[in-house]
Amino acid sequence: MLCRKNTGLILVDIQGKLADIVYDSDALMDQTAKLIQGAQLLNLPILWLEQTPDKIGSTQAQIANLMASQIPIKKHTFSAVGAAEFVAALEQTGVENWLICGIETHICVYQTAMQLLELGYKVEVVVDCVSSRSLFNKELAITKLLANGASTSSLEMCLYELVADSTAPEFKDILKLTK
Repeated sequence: MLCRKNTGLILVDIQGKLADIVYDSDALMDQTAKLIQGAQLLNLPILWLEQTPDKIGSTQAQIANLMASQIPIKKHTFSAVGAAEFVAALEQTGVENWLICGIETHICVYQTAMQLLELGYKVEVVVDCVSSRSLFNKELAITKLLANGASTSSLEMCLYELVADSTAPEFKDILKLTK
């Protein structure tokens, strides 16, 4: 069960032209924006990643605007765990459960999630907030992650699990996001 005291969000590489050509890109952007807003309402730590932004481009504007108070962690490895700055930020949060979203599901999301699992973290892939250029590769990555100990969730499922109570002060704002 997710608990907001022990859960964070990892935002993986929603950048450049690639963000426009992944499967169901518009839905991915809308759902991910809602996920970020929900995580912010619940005061979850958010780790924001960019893969070689000098070559791929910066984070898509709709997403970057929501993250304006943070600076992305730049990486060159496909797995974020290969970036020392990410590992330091990860450890600093003290969080054990990580929601993960972004692109591409079968490359950077997959490799990051697998290495987080190897390090003993719990990982939930927010399936309506990840994508790849092909639906096949997205589905293959999710299947393989499930077989290796990751869990799956959706935008609504994880946000309602985290808010937990309709009398919580954040509930009405979460409800607005998900309608």
